[in-house]
Amino acid sequence: MAGGKRSGDRVKAGFRPDLLLLAVGITFALVAWGYLVFAAIDFGATARHDGKAGAWFFLLVACMGAMFCLFLAFMLAVRLSRAVGWSEGPTPRVKRDPAAPKGGKRAAR
Repeated sequence: MAGGKRSGDRVKAGFRPDLLLLAVGITFALVAWGYLVFAAIDFGATARHDGKAGAWFFLLVACMGAMFCLFLAFMLAVRLSRAVGWSEGPTPRVKRDPAAPKGGKRAAR
């Protein structure tokens, strides 16, 4: 290997089980979301046409479950993007100097 001024130690990309776990979690959450949306459509059609009261309850449960699964998939996708390095977390706020006077310009007058 040539040694130039820009050569450096290469970091070997290895197997990361945490990324695999996040990817599997996202996949399962999206599959569950799709199934629950399909079930909600079916329960809604049953409730409208047959007038069964139990179908309305199952429609509500399927809708809430679908919302939870999609929210979980988005949260896992954010964690995956931070773990891979595509995005960064929020920058921490700078602590206020306790010796500085409280208030702004108006309070200093």
